Amino acid sequence: MAASVCALAAAAIIVSSGTVSLPAAQAAPGIPMLEQATLAGFDADLSSRIAKADAYLAGRPGSTGYVVRDRVTGGVYANEHAENSVWTASTIKLAIAADLLNRARVGAIQLSPEDRGLLESMLATSNDHATDVLWTKYAGIDRMAFNNAFRANGMNTLVPQPTETALFPDWSFQKCTAADLDRLLDNIFTQMHPDDRGYLFDRMRSVDSNQHWGVWGAGERMRPGLKNGWSAEQGGWVVNSVGFAGPGERYTLAIMTAMGDEGGYTEGAATDTEVAKILFSGR
Repeated sequence: MAASVCALAAAAIIVSSGTVSLPAAQAAPGIPMLEQATLAGFDADLSSRIAKADAYLAGRPGSTGYVVRDRVTGGVYANEHAENSVWTASTIKLAIAADLLNRARVGAIQLSPEDRGLLESMLATSNDHATDVLWTKYAGIDRMAFNNAFRANGMNTLVPQPTETALFPDWSFQKCTAADLDRLLDNIFTQMHPDDRGYLFDRMRSVDSNQHWGVWGAGERMRPGLKNGWSAEQGGWVVNSVGFAGPGERYTLAIMTAMGDEGGYTEGAATDTEVAKILFSGR
């Protein structure tokens, strides 16, 4: 796949495995090279929006990796930090929900009405207790059932981290990349039973107001759905968002912001929201 570039050779766009990325130096403020190019798989407007998002991030605290897809054209863009390993926080709950629905679909488990209620609470309000209950019940004898599924469902580089308790792996001690979250969402689109996918997307569109940021920045007219994650971790706050927006869930976006010592939840949520707004609002 090749990009159509209207700039000099120095503004060349790198295309690898269907994913478009840009050398770090070209994303710096004051270097409008990407704005002169139409990225492979993206129209001129969205290409320009990606350039603006990268320029915005260059001036923000912390480090933000993101991957955006246009599911109609097949365009995929990953920025320079999309492969950074970051604490998942509660974005992992989307992977848990998808795996439980997949297992129930093939009869490997039976989700009780109580389980369904916990799953919906886990997504709607990011309820940690509900997640603990489901993880303990369905992690399997070796506690690897979920993590094995995460990898099978696209999260190739997710790694469970040592915990402060005897439990390993634990859902709340995991690291992945924005590219992992992008592949997870792509797997949900392409591999999940349509009825389960529709149910999951309805839940993602119905999240509590405490998650009305990140991909939600696409705006009400874009009918976004998401799962966010935020927590103070070793190394500082992480503030992440993964979801979809647009007619027919056309666009997907995975964002992971690691604040380090440069801020906290407020700054991270503002960054994630503005990226979604720049990319999608008014499309």
